[in-house]
Formats: sequence, C-alpha cells, structure tokens
Amino acid sequence: MRMLGVLGGMGPLASAEFMKALTLETPAERDQDHIPTILWSDPRVPDRTAARKHGGEDPLPWLLRGIRGLEAAGCGAIAIPCNTAHGWFDQMQAATALPILHIVDAAAADLRRQGVTSGRIGLMGTTATLAMRLYQERLGIECITPSDALMESHVMPAVGLVKANRVAEAYAPLAEVARHLHAEGATAVVLGCTEIPLGVAAGPALGFPVVDTVAALARAAIGWALAERAGAG
Repeated sequence: MRMLGVLGGMGPLASAEFMKALTLETPAERDQDHIPTILWSDPRVPDRTAARKHGGEDPLPWLLRGIRGLEAAGCGAIAIPCNTAHGWFDQMQAATALPILHIVDAAAADLRRQGVTSGRIGLMGTTATLAMRLYQERLGIECITPSDALMESHVMPAVGLVKANRVAEAYAPLAEVARHLHAEGATAVVLGCTEIPLGVAAGPALGFPVVDTVAALARAAIGWALAERAGAG
C-alpha cells in the first residue's frame, strides 16, 4: 500500500491533531494495520489569509515544494489539514498526478454521517476562507457565516490563540460564535479552520452537531487508504 502524504505545518498543532485523529480513527489491531504516512510540516509557508486578504506573500510556491517532496517520497495521495490552503487547490491539483483529498468534500461527508443533509449550516473559518467561498460554492447547502464584527472580535483572535498554543483561551469566543450561528437557525456548524476544532474541544460540548474538519479529513484519508489496501489485496 502506498503512503499517505500530509502537507502540513499550517499550523503545526493542527497537523499534529490530524495525525492523532488519523491514528485513533483507523481500524487497527496492531502497528502494521495503521496507515503508512509522511507528514511534511513546514510552518514557513506564508500566511494564507494575509496572502488573500492583504496582498501578502504567495504561499503557492511553498505548497508546491511540499507536494513535490511528498511525490518524491512515494506517496499515493495528499491530505492538507488547512482549510484556507484549499484556496489554491486547483493550482496544487494541476501540479500533481496524485489525488488531493479536498477538505470541503470531507466536511460534506461528515455532515451526511451525522444525518445533516438539508437546512442551513453554520460556517466558521478564517476571513480568507469565507471570502473565497470555499464552502459556500462546494458544500451544496446554504451557509450562515459570522458577521464581520464577530470575525474581528472573536473568530480570528481565537484562531491566533490556538496558533500561539493558548488553546484553552480560544474556547469561549469560538463557542459563543457557534452558539450564535445555531440560534440563527443553523442545524449544524462546520468548523472550517483546522485551528477552530482544537479550541472548541477545549471546553464543554456545544450540544448540537459540529463538523471537526481535522477529524473529517482524517476519515477521508482513512477511506482512501482502505480502498488502496483493498485494491492491493
């Protein structure tokens, strides 16, 4: 079975959480049952939100460098545990013959797993992810997003707290925004930034369906690996 490639470092803690989810969710009885994986964790990739929103340095050359490294290592597919990086998905996929597992497709599959197939979905993410409409255009379900004021006062500062390893402090503002979206009529809330699930997990459960996009992408990767294993057998 070919290895799974993980293009990470955006941020490093989210990548580590992806590896943990991949391990815990894999049906395994012994070491050899787990998925051979290579994690390319390069935190030097320029900030994706700054690139899209403020004309910052383009991260694409760094993303392609990681993809080439994973190709050279013999990987058979690539997962990217960073939602905003999927703003460059088309350019990345065009640059490699390896399938890149799309995080929005993984989130859609997780909504179905939880029985959410209609209604309005709350969507939390970085300002760049929301502005690029990564979920709104691909998810196929009406999305409710936080106001600009809540993004500025709650969501983006909380994402920064997780990136600074102050995860517990991120819970209160993120939970407040998620509850606000639920009160506005969202049947479920997609945590569409891989830092957000880490903050939400630092406190009590919210009491309504949420999609942890880190775990959802890990499940998609496991699905790829099991299909690969079946094909090899």
